[in-house]
Amino acid sequence: MTTRVVAAKGRGTYRRIGDAIRAAGPGDVVMVAPGTYAEQVRLDRSVSVVAEHGQGSVVITGTPGSGEPSVMVDGLECALRGLTVKAADESGTPAIGLSAGAGLLLEDCVVSGGRIHARGNEDGGGGSDLAGYGTTTLVLRRSRVEGARLAAIHLSGRVRAQAEDVVIATIDGIGVVLSGAASLEATRLRLESTVGYGIRLRGNSRLRLADSVVRRTGMAGLLLEDGASGALEDLRVDAAGAAAIHAAGSSKVELTDCRLQNAVASGLVVQDEAEVVAKGCAITDVGANGVLITDSASAKLTDSRIDRSAYSSVHLTGRATSTLTDCLIRGGSEHGVHATSDSVVELAACGITDTGMTGLSAVESATLKAEGCWISGGATGIHLGSSVTGTVLQSSVTSTSGTGVEVAGIGKLDGLRVSRTKAAGIVVGAGADAEILSTTVEHCEGSGLVVWSGAAPTVQALRVAQVAKNGIYLAEKGAGTFTDCDLVGTEYPALHLSKDSAPVLKHLRIRDCAGAAGEDEGANPVFEDCTVDGVPLSPAVPAAAAAGAPAVAPATATGALDESMPPADESLEDVLAELEEQVGLERVKRDVQSMVKLMQTVRMRQEAGLPAPPLSRHLVFAGNPGTGKTTVARLYGRVLKALGLLRKGHLIEVDRTALVGEYVGHTGPKTTAAVTQALGGVLFIDEAYSLAPVGIGNDFGAEAVATLVKMMEDHREDLVVIVAGYPGDMGRFIGSNPGLSSRFTRTLLFDDYTPDELVAIFEYHAGEHQYRLSPDARAALTHLFQVMPRDEGFGNGRSARQMFQQMTERQAHRLAELPAPSADQLSVLEAADLPESF
Repeated sequence: MTTRVVAAKGRGTYRRIGDAIRAAGPGDVVMVAPGTYAEQVRLDRSVSVVAEHGQGSVVITGTPGSGEPSVMVDGLECALRGLTVKAADESGTPAIGLSAGAGLLLEDCVVSGGRIHARGNEDGGGGSDLAGYGTTTLVLRRSRVEGARLAAIHLSGRVRAQAEDVVIATIDGIGVVLSGAASLEATRLRLESTVGYGIRLRGNSRLRLADSVVRRTGMAGLLLEDGASGALEDLRVDAAGAAAIHAAGSSKVELTDCRLQNAVASGLVVQDEAEVVAKGCAITDVGANGVLITDSASAKLTDSRIDRSAYSSVHLTGRATSTLTDCLIRGGSEHGVHATSDSVVELAACGITDTGMTGLSAVESATLKAEGCWISGGATGIHLGSSVTGTVLQSSVTSTSGTGVEVAGIGKLDGLRVSRTKAAGIVVGAGADAEILSTTVEHCEGSGLVVWSGAAPTVQALRVAQVAKNGIYLAEKGAGTFTDCDLVGTEYPALHLSKDSAPVLKHLRIRDCAGAAGEDEGANPVFEDCTVDGVPLSPAVPAAAAAGAPAVAPATATGALDESMPPADESLEDVLAELEEQVGLERVKRDVQSMVKLMQTVRMRQEAGLPAPPLSRHLVFAGNPGTGKTTVARLYGRVLKALGLLRKGHLIEVDRTALVGEYVGHTGPKTTAAVTQALGGVLFIDEAYSLAPVGIGNDFGAEAVATLVKMMEDHREDLVVIVAGYPGDMGRFIGSNPGLSSRFTRTLLFDDYTPDELVAIFEYHAGEHQYRLSPDARAALTHLFQVMPRDEGFGNGRSARQMFQQMTERQAHRLAELPAPSADQLSVLEAADLPESF
């Protein structure tokens, strides 16, 4: 081996690198002194060109305008060490080019302003004098490629490349392009800031990438097309301008312990006939789907997680297939797994939490099978809306804000546990086909199982326990066979059987429920060997009567109707006198008196045959809790009855839960039922703003409002509606629907009670129970109401009532120490009975 020295001056040296190479023999070393060399270097023999003083000391700039690479490699075993190679111009010409069959080692080098382009033969023959020498080889170690146009590294044809500790940065195009039969094996590659793709594979190219980072690409981080293949291990793709990894054509990709994060589009896209296998991977914070599988592509994910996708975490369409095993899906704005078209998805031992819409969803003709999975949080746990059977085995759904499971197509549930949902546990939609086996529904805020019109599920060994409404609710024309089922501790009757429902109930066991069954007229149930609290249920006796309970649950704070009928034949003067007796409410009293005078005038004009002025009787009551809104609403209905403007004048008090249903098609009938009960009187909707919650676009409350507005118009002469709530929220609610703003044109403001008024309320309740305050207690109570914080826990009149209850309890403890307290002592509340803290 001979060393040939290149330097600008000095004896025994070459002035140009090319001269030294032409004089060199195979295996020689060309040692280059520091400096910039404006020449095209052609390595046509196996030599090494080395920077004498190491990296950065020698710069090769090529020949401007030549259109040729600054370094052209034709030799079999060439090497560049410690050099900086710059492209000759900005026309897109490569900085380094490799001919077919050539070989190059690039070590401790910087390539700037142009790409490395290695060409190889596609078929092993022709196209180059060196074709017989075999595949083109390129090895890069501890080197950097920056500022290139079109691409940083382009490998085309039969090229085999290796890269270790290589950095590719700031590329006006693609980072790495592989085409034809090219292959690249890279370790610790750092690729960032490309205008185009990070890495693009075409043809039958192959990529093996380990312990690497691809960051801030203008398009997809990695794109694999045609028949390309990739094996990616411990790869992080961050902030891709499109998908993090996109597999198309018939490409095949294996991912192990990879991290795909912050992509502008999806994390992983698999389309056409591509195949992806991922193990131990994480896809987080992407701008579209976590995984998108389309056409006839397939994806197999194991021990992986998908967090916070902007669209559905896993979306399948076309004839795509996917299996997920031991995977975790968390957050996400839409569905956890959403299968559409003719796609097929299977899940085993997977968890899905807190998705914005549905945890598992199958629609159209998609096939879904889940076994050993758990779904928690989110809107709906599982939606089976496909015409192909969806199967859920040995899984659980818990803590959803809506329905636990919806079967709208064909579904089989076996060994499922549904708990703590905010609406119904399981809903079988109209015309759906469902088989429900060995399933438990418990602690739900709606009914356990809802069977909608035209559905006839097969239900066996269902257990419903501790739900807030019915155990099983059958809508009109609902049917099905229910065998060996247990209904325990329901707050509404265990069964609700609507008109024309025709279920067959065999070996049904009802225990500790608020009644056995509520049957609408025309229901046709068949009971076989059923029991209520261990007592046989006779099919000839209405089930509700057999249990000694009403068919409809009693009024409760959960939203059942509260009806109050006014006294018969009372005069207007009596009602107004009762209003005046109310503590405080001075502004409200004046407003009501003003409205009474207007209504009396309207009445007189009508009797005189004159047209009446426009008059809206509907009101907004704006005020904090405990300020007497319900009391005034009840009096207002009685005033209108006394004036002859309402038939009954009764009050129906409801809140959101009495109007809004648990599933599609439930809200309209519920709202209609409430309004119908209020006809001839007043419908009082407390906390009405909850019908238009902030930030929820598809809430059922909007349907309740629309139904309410229509019925207000249909029954405008026979219905008064009062909506009540906090002052700030009521303005937003009225503005949420044009029909509301045109009908609610008058607002009554309910001021908070003053300390003296709270004492008066206290004394009213005390007098009702034959208690009285001592002078000291009255002064102390007034001071306490003056300093009491008026925060969210302050309840106005409710606080006064609570104070009365606390003082009577403390008095009882105090007097228990006396041997024989007098009647006066038993009646007087002292300052010592005031609570020490509030």
